[in-house]
Amino acid sequence: MDRREFLKSATLATAAGAAGATTALAAGGPLAMQLAQAAAGSPGGAAAKTGEPHMRRWTDERWLLDNIIRTNGIDWDQPRTAGLASACGPESQGDIAAIRARVQKFADISPAFEAVARRREGIARAAEEAKDLITARDNFYMAAQYWASAQWPIDQTNERNLALNQKKRDCFTAYGRLADHYVEAVWLPLPSGRRFPGWFHLPPNYSGGRLPAVVSIPGMDGFKERSVALYGDRWLARGVAVLAIEGPGQYECPVLGIHVNIPEWAAAGRAAMDWLGARADVDSQRVGIVGASFGSLFATICAGSDARYHAVAVSATCLEPGCHTIFQEASPTFKKRFMYMSGMTDEAAFDQFRQSLTWEGYAERIRAPYLCIAGEADELCPLRYTERMFQAMSAPRNLVVYADSRHSVGNVPATNLGPSPSGLAADWMMKRFAGEPLASERWFVDAAGRITKTTL
Repeated sequence: MDRREFLKSATLATAAGAAGATTALAAGGPLAMQLAQAAAGSPGGAAAKTGEPHMRRWTDERWLLDNIIRTNGIDWDQPRTAGLASACGPESQGDIAAIRARVQKFADISPAFEAVARRREGIARAAEEAKDLITARDNFYMAAQYWASAQWPIDQTNERNLALNQKKRDCFTAYGRLADHYVEAVWLPLPSGRRFPGWFHLPPNYSGGRLPAVVSIPGMDGFKERSVALYGDRWLARGVAVLAIEGPGQYECPVLGIHVNIPEWAAAGRAAMDWLGARADVDSQRVGIVGASFGSLFATICAGSDARYHAVAVSATCLEPGCHTIFQEASPTFKKRFMYMSGMTDEAAFDQFRQSLTWEGYAERIRAPYLCIAGEADELCPLRYTERMFQAMSAPRNLVVYADSRHSVGNVPATNLGPSPSGLAADWMMKRFAGEPLASERWFVDAAGRITKTTL
């Protein structure tokens, strides 16, 4: 064992010793049940242990990655803590500050999130016992976000990943019991016989009738529990129901033995639409699909496979066929993570597999209105690949490009002074639900927030 692996193991061992309830799961209860049911499958399918992917750059550049994290902090590659703060609200600021201070290297990430998750869960349980139910609700929600975030650095299905996954589900289930709106756990079928997970949300004060809905797909590093914000969610506030899913390979799915492949994603999109179409509270003629980052590719696959989707809105694109840039030129964490999502430990085999990751053959079949919000300087998917897909499409479509923005569209003058990307997407979707016509246009939002529109 080299020095880096020794330090990583020592850090995790220390965190495990302090984890209390988390490590207790390994001795029995839900975790033991998941492991015992590996062959038959718990709700999503097999939970068999898997090895860690072997990746050359991860080994060769680990020292560099740790130095970059020490210099730039936990948000060295993506503004992940900003997304958490947005979902959890202002009370999370202290937690996030503590995480940022503690994370000095990659091995610090999981223990840092576990520490704040444990504290928030303790506050939630004490508040519920004291009948302080709003405090309990908010803290269960935040605890679920942090338990989920602690899973992110673990690129294998092992006891620790399973334990964190169970804690996340337990806390989010408790949040759902106390939420100000209806929340339902969902398991959707795949042709393999396995089921992939989701959470269904109805807007607060729902009193009957059929509502428009969106299927929400996160990115590679995102998870379904964060798809609906604790306060002021953009969809629920507009009276739209949300089915937040993790499809093949995403977050909880590899824990359950469900891995990425394009045909399975096409089936997942149909399964989500079937489920929503069977509900008495959803208007099946007004179901949209939204996706961020790798969710942009997956949402495109789903919409190209099922004409029932009324509209599509994606952002922070991952639309380069074969995904060379994100996997060969960006942080090695992206490729290693996606290898785990794909169920692969051999890098050469994965390099062949990733050639199948493409919108080709699907985007051309989309007939629903399509919105794409992209950064002009996207470092993970250069803009030319998104523009290439738009040239291949025939559906009514809008491409909105923000000047100087990187992959995560935001934190530049164009997004600060121009239309909010998330608000723009929500308002655009509401117009599609209302039946407003759409002109195929490219919008360029410059650094002053001005919008220049040209015909596609």
